[in-house]
Amino acid sequence: MRLILCYPSKQPLHSQAALFLTSTISTSASPSKWSQAIKQSSSPLKSLQIYTHMHHQSIPIDSFTVLYTLTASTHLHNLPLLRHLHAHIFKLGFISNVYIMSSLLHGYSNACFDDARQLFDEMPERTTVTWNTMITGLSRSGNVDKARSLFDEMPMRNIASWSAMIAAYVNTGHQRKGLALFCKMLTDEKLKPDEFTLCAVLGGCAKMGTVGFVLGKSIHGFIVRNWWELNVELGTTLVDMYAKSGSLKVATLVFDMMRETNVVSWTALICGAGQHGYVNEARTLFDRMQKAGVKPNELTFTGILSTCVHAGLVEEGRMYFKLIYQYGLKPNIHHYGCMVDLFGKAGELEDAYEVIMKMQPEANMNVWGSFLNACKVQNNFKMAERVIKRVVELLRPEKDGGVYSLIADLFVMGEKWDDAEKIRRLMVTQNVRKARGTSFISYGGP
Repeated sequence: MRLILCYPSKQPLHSQAALFLTSTISTSASPSKWSQAIKQSSSPLKSLQIYTHMHHQSIPIDSFTVLYTLTASTHLHNLPLLRHLHAHIFKLGFISNVYIMSSLLHGYSNACFDDARQLFDEMPERTTVTWNTMITGLSRSGNVDKARSLFDEMPMRNIASWSAMIAAYVNTGHQRKGLALFCKMLTDEKLKPDEFTLCAVLGGCAKMGTVGFVLGKSIHGFIVRNWWELNVELGTTLVDMYAKSGSLKVATLVFDMMRETNVVSWTALICGAGQHGYVNEARTLFDRMQKAGVKPNELTFTGILSTCVHAGLVEEGRMYFKLIYQYGLKPNIHHYGCMVDLFGKAGELEDAYEVIMKMQPEANMNVWGSFLNACKVQNNFKMAERVIKRVVELLRPEKDGGVYSLIADLFVMGEKWDDAEKIRRLMVTQNVRKARGTSFISYGGP
């Protein structure tokens, strides 16, 4: 069986890999040296080059070689590649190696969960890590009930199993179930949480208002009493919890106590400040981050731009939007949406229209709805009329009821009575229901 790997590159690799390898590793070197070369490679692609070269030169491949190659391949999310490696593992006789199969399962769970589920069902031996991988994969695919069933079936659970299931609930919007499971872990199983458990629970606290805030403070007290160090992950989660709860001073104190911070930490603080109306603080934090040499990411810019929207800072918004390009990033749908909303609320509808026309990718219904709503507020039917026909073609009866009603109102405002009646009849024939309490623009958070 000849191994043909699917690389994420169109350039031929075998000759380049052979040239690189023959100058660094002798073909007579022991398998352990080859496996270490794969493990220590500077990129997943180089790890695969070494593995391919070994195969072509008939160099013996041991279990560590396969394991390190699989670990590198996981980061590529390349399903054809994983399937080729799976076939090669079968040929080499490593199909019963629980560590190799667990690593393959992890790769499949990131690339194609159906393949992961099939592999899990066929595995002759499973470890706790294997079960935990499936729980995490099921939650990512949105099947949290199946994840819980699997969790309940586990013959043996460790703290990572509980953390995985708690995170599964929190990440799929079932915060209360996640916190209930956390309490069960403490009271029934008498297990002491680790930082991964607390990060998962704190993520749920940030989304549960007053109840979550009280629990979050209690968890913070636990961390302090046990002299835990605020590493980047745990510290950032605490900062995010306090910032989203509006306790910016405490969030800043926690941030300043962290030995190490990163762009996620800064972004959590900036988004929290902007979300609760601390406009000057958000802008000051953004400036401090730049001076500290931390490069903003896409979410950082979403946070600072949404701050400008809430405060009506049009020129500042223009400046931050230009900075996106200066940092070598590309504006995404959230950035464009912020700018449309910012210009629309300021009555600068021509600028909002120009942003929509230049958007890549094209505007979604949130952006169109924001623009049309601004036209209604500004009593400018002529601007709305430019885009209404295009928007109507994109409307989905099951999701865009608010936009249907908005367009009908705009036609009435423009004294287009027949068109308004057509939209209303369309709403009846397509069984359109207007969603209550929705917003045309939604801003992300870390």
